[in-house]
Amino acid sequence: MNIVSFVMRVIDPIRATWNRRDEVGASLVEYALLLALIAMVCIASIGIFGGGVGGSLSKSGSRIVSVGG
Repeated sequence: MNIVSFVMRVIDPIRATWNRRDEVGASLVEYALLLALIAMVCIASIGIFGGGVGGSLSKSGSRIVSVGG
């Protein structure tokens, strides 16, 4: 056995562990960014459409009350 194969034999398990950690960390960061993007889209859509939807629901509710009462 030469020194290169010995060093590679020692380094390979360490490298495999680091690669596994990098993948888990990267996917966690990606999920966090995706969640932040979804939250921003929801907040922006509520800000843009919130007033119009609220007005429509208010009109519908008042019509239901006037028909039912």
